Amino acid sequence: MRILYIHQFFATRESSHPTRSYEFARRMVADGHEVVMVTGGSRLPAPYGERLFARLDIDGIDVRSVKGAYSNHMGYGRRMLAFLLFVFGGTWLALRAPRPDVVFATSTPLTAGIPGLVASKLRRVPLVFEVRDPWPEAAIQMGALKRGGLIARVAKRLERRLYRDSAAVVGLSPGMVDCILAEGTDPAKIHMIPNCSDLDLFHPGPKDPGLEERYDLAGRFVVGYTGAIGPANAVGTIARAALLLRDRERRDIVVLVAGDGKRLPAVIAYKERHTLDGLRIIGSVPKKDMPALLRTCDVVLSHLAKVPILYTGSPNKLFDGLATGKPIIVNSPGWTRPLVVDNGAGLYVPPEDPHDLADAIEKLADDPEACVRMGRAARALAERDFDRDVLARRLTAVLEDAAKKRGEA
Repeated sequence: MRILYIHQFFATRESSHPTRSYEFARRMVADGHEVVMVTGGSRLPAPYGERLFARLDIDGIDVRSVKGAYSNHMGYGRRMLAFLLFVFGGTWLALRAPRPDVVFATSTPLTAGIPGLVASKLRRVPLVFEVRDPWPEAAIQMGALKRGGLIARVAKRLERRLYRDSAAVVGLSPGMVDCILAEGTDPAKIHMIPNCSDLDLFHPGPKDPGLEERYDLAGRFVVGYTGAIGPANAVGTIARAALLLRDRERRDIVVLVAGDGKRLPAVIAYKERHTLDGLRIIGSVPKKDMPALLRTCDVVLSHLAKVPILYTGSPNKLFDGLATGKPIIVNSPGWTRPLVVDNGAGLYVPPEDPHDLADAIEKLADDPEACVRMGRAARALAERDFDRDVLARRLTAVLEDAAKKRGEA
């Protein structure tokens, strides 16, 4: 099967960004399928990301990119411009690629579906669309778009068109599936394939002595947050919890924040203003180096802002933490709360509540036996329900079924 895979933000393990498309695509190639990846160049290694158009082979994936600057530090206006530029460049690349058996387009942004829709129509092949964030509702609730405004109305029409014209739609969580259903999508063509645990990369093990020395972590209870530091992540609440822990004289606890984003300067300023030695901010860490970092943590935070649409999320950091065998503290009352709590893999705290977060951290720091027990439950959950190999085969089956129906038409 020849798959035209469209993802504006394709990234490998050399990057600090999510690698879902890379992990799925390389497994498809290993299973004998041909994958052409159309992407933006913002997360490709130099010099490829600096060229207007570039082509390279990554683990057998035929990667074709169009230049497009993008950063988590950008304002909403510049982000929208980057999305639109990819619509034109991505469509050009999609139409120049060999005729596929199926087109697979993944958001965000929602506009990444446009090159897929155009390629599907003009090449007369089925489209499968993957929803990573329920746009435009996510943008509306986060304040990026005005409800009822022109852009929001256009985005809503695009969303419904993509769902209607796709042979199958993939959502990353039960909440996302509900959002897709709410737009009148045929339930028979909706599939739930969540983010995954890379069991070959993340696994339980001893703390990394080099990291302990570098960040003065030896003998400390380490709470880890990894990922974006933007409006959706409420990392400021984590910083306030670190201040509470200091005021409680918990010098034995360190909160380690690894990531980047628009709100990073504010978090750094908060740390400096309060002289928070117990809050360590270490910047972005490539995916390939993340296993050692998570093994050095005693608990992992899956943290979001108090915005209802975010509760449908499928956070990568959660599944990395599960695979590493670490207790998880989740603050989303969505599907991840029962996932973690009911399986004995961690604790829940209300969103944006630094006092409850500090209490939960102290509770785990004072109960090492509970940490061991929850860590074992976390790894067992990752192996049972979120093995990347198993979920990659499920996605491939969805694509094969879409291509087969076309052949039978």
